[in-house]
Amino acid sequence: MKAVVQRVIGASVRVDGGLRGSIDSGLLVYLGVALEDDRSDADWLAEKIGNLRIFEDAEGKMNLSLKDLIQGLSSGRERASIGVLAVSQFTLLGDARKGRRPSWGRAAPPEKAKRLYEYFMGRIREEGLLCESGEFQTHMKVTYTNDGPVTILLDSRE
Repeated sequence: MKAVVQRVIGASVRVDGGLRGSIDSGLLVYLGVALEDDRSDADWLAEKIGNLRIFEDAEGKMNLSLKDLIQGLSSGRERASIGVLAVSQFTLLGDARKGRRPSWGRAAPPEKAKRLYEYFMGRIREEGLLCESGEFQTHMKVTYTNDGPVTILLDSRE
């Protein structure tokens, strides 16, 4: 499983003009599911993402995870829209080494990819985090403000 994780201030996804999911701040995660992926890949990524220390502490060091950040907030209202926006993106598995058109041969078939995408989102929620989403196998419009910018690439197989 591959993930592009971006620290964001505000992120949303729209489908056919309607709002599908949004967060005020947290992490935007583009998720690609490969042929060989299984639940253990989703488990590893969900745990890694929930505990990835890429938020600044009081001294300005990237020393806090999303979970730490949320626990440090005083009211439930402040916590309400801080979390993960998960967007499925098979194009992360594109291989463009040959020719000009990427090959999607490493991407999992849609049924398997959807099942693992949904499982991943469930695991994010089990980590105690809000998880909003895009809509699987649909043309989406994603809007966000990258904070930092901070962008981390994760691969459960590397």
